[in-house]
Amino acid sequence: MRHILIAEDDPHITSFVRRGLHAAGYETSEAADGETALLLARSGMFDLVLLDIGLRGMDGFSVLSHLRGEGVGTPVIILTARDSVIDTVRGLESGANDYVTKPFQFAELLARVRLRIGDGEQRSTGPVLSHGDLTVDIRSRRVTVGGAAADLTSREFALLEVFVENATQVLSRDQLIGHVWGMDFDPASNVVDVYVRALRAKIGSERIETVRGAGYRLR
Repeated sequence: MRHILIAEDDPHITSFVRRGLHAAGYETSEAADGETALLLARSGMFDLVLLDIGLRGMDGFSVLSHLRGEGVGTPVIILTARDSVIDTVRGLESGANDYVTKPFQFAELLARVRLRIGDGEQRSTGPVLSHGDLTVDIRSRRVTVGGAAADLTSREFALLEVFVENATQVLSRDQLIGHVWGMDFDPASNVVDVYVRALRAKIGSERIETVRGAGYRLR
């Protein structure tokens, strides 16, 4: 059974999320302040952390920063009442895998949980993805190219993860935005192209092919 840490200081939200996750077949533990959340998340007991930004004591941003700084790669979904782009970007760039803005429908949260850890099944690809001489370690968030380490940002890592999981398939810009950014962008935005260029510079420009009029493909 998958084990999820609910780090939330509002008892009503905690109860709501706990009941829904139990009904969906997940085991849960809880933390109402940042220090406890950090202590538990460090333990390696959890498959995913639901992390409130407004925790008492140490806030969620600080908890997340400590976890990623210590190499803890457990997936984190931010629960936040803050809906500004600045807060969202700060959380994602600090290493969060996704975010849900309060108030939320449980069905949305559950869909995001299942996307990150699966519906009670181990991911068929396992914690380490590979394609040729390219490896992506999901838990440690380490990438190697031909045996050499590549230093990627959180967003670049997420983008590469999608490419490797769908190796040789053409992925449209809309698909990549949906997987990596999880929010609506202006269709005219070039955010995907910018990140693909940055990723090419770090793993080799020949590895990601532009398919004219369709999107991108990992060779």
